[in-house]
Amino acid sequence: MSTKGNLKTAFAGESQANQKYLAYAEKATRDGYPVVAKLFRAVAAAEAIHARNHLKALEGIKTTLENLTDAQGGEDYEITEMYPPMIAAAEAEGDKRASRSMHYALEVEKVHYELYGTAIAAVTEGKDLGNVTAHVCPICGHTVLGDAPDNCPVCGCAGKSYIEIA
Repeated sequence: MSTKGNLKTAFAGESQANQKYLAYAEKATRDGYPVVAKLFRAVAAAEAIHARNHLKALEGIKTTLENLTDAQGGEDYEITEMYPPMIAAAEAEGDKRASRSMHYALEVEKVHYELYGTAIAAVTEGKDLGNVTAHVCPICGHTVLGDAPDNCPVCGCAGKSYIEIA
């Protein structure tokens, strides 16, 4: 495999390790192992650094407008090509948990696509998105700029549970 291919593989692996270790940290905390949780979070932070270094080596970080366009393209791929057949397969196999997880992701990716479109329009005009907070549903990932809704339109979670993103 080429160096570029190796970097892409390493980026994917480090990114996945970061998220997996963060999930492990949450579980260790719930199980009463706060220092083990701290270890998982520390290694997750290191994996994130590795992933960003690999992305930089791939020259994968461009202008903000190019990055927004790339991000919106990724959301479009997930909406149109990735999740629909995955959901169909999960439903055909009767895996309700997987189907629900992927359905939530599909619906939220549609929101992300629109949010990126709004950001692209603003950045094209040399503007930011204004002085707003961002909120994310802790169950399905529904994302809003501004106040959280009363209830999540995707999973029904109470809006007061949304996580504010600084």
